[in-house]
Amino acid sequence: MINTALHEDKIFENVDFSEKALSKREFINCVFTKCNFSKSDLSNNDFTDCNFKDCNLSLAILNNTGLKNVKFENCKIVGVDFNVCANFLFSVNFQNCHLDYSSFFQKKMKSANFINCSLKDVDFAEADLSKVNFNNCDLQNAAFNRTILEKTDFRTAINYSFDPEINKIKKAKFSFSGLPGLLSKFDIEIE
Repeated sequence: MINTALHEDKIFENVDFSEKALSKREFINCVFTKCNFSKSDLSNNDFTDCNFKDCNLSLAILNNTGLKNVKFENCKIVGVDFNVCANFLFSVNFQNCHLDYSSFFQKKMKSANFINCSLKDVDFAEADLSKVNFNNCDLQNAAFNRTILEKTDFRTAINYSFDPEINKIKKAKFSFSGLPGLLSKFDIEIE
């Protein structure tokens, strides 16, 4: 990035960035704790090896934002469009996060982890979710359409429903209790 402000190995705690615009900043190995980014414009920033803990990023704008090996823990990230993030080295992991109404449309997210997350009404259409782990996640009304789900682990996920014929699911893992979500298009009763 040209003419960027560099922040390296910094801790940001209880900072209110809500409804503010931050741009042309590079954050390397930074920790954000209890910060409010709701409705912030974080476009054209770069976050590398950063952790967000107990933060609110709901409705944040991420146009051309780099998220490289970024971890989100106990965060509220409702209605965020990750599709517009920079694709180069895009790598995110989520634990105990609320990501309802967010979008990962067409994102390549191989081996990402979603642990104990609410993913209601999330758009995963045309994304590459190969080897993704949906551990104890609620996927109610999540959209999977032409999504790559090869070797993806749904064994402890709940409320998912998608058509195996229009998604690539080779060697994906499911629990027996999750089978109704794969057969819903056939309008059959499973007891």
